[in-house]
Amino acid sequence: MSLLLELAGNKAKARAAAKELNVAQLENLIAGFTNALEKVREEEEARNAEQALKSARAEKIATLIAESGLTMEEVAQLTTPKAGATKGKTVEPKYRLELDGVTHEWTGRGRTPKVFQQHFDAGNSRESVEIK
Repeated sequence: MSLLLELAGNKAKARAAAKELNVAQLENLIAGFTNALEKVREEEEARNAEQALKSARAEKIATLIAESGLTMEEVAQLTTPKAGATKGKTVEPKYRLELDGVTHEWTGRGRTPKVFQQHFDAGNSRESVEIK
């Protein structure tokens, strides 16, 4: 890639490199570059069209907001989801264990907390710490 950039920036080096190729190779190279140029132009036109469409939509939205009497800040505040709206409901603990005056609770979901795992490894059952 750096060779292409170097040749594109220096006509003398491009001419010198072209001398190493025969006519058929040069024509093939030119055809490849022509195809690449057309593709780049098409992509650029598509990006420009997309940008124009987005600008038109933004203007339409701004007009609707202005007609409604709201400000952009009010619209943003009204459309922002509430902090608690995305949270799931809380799950009540299923197990409770008291060690050294500290109460540990666990819902029974996810990875077993260390204090409960140590309790179970000591030969105790889950039923012994289950909240009834």
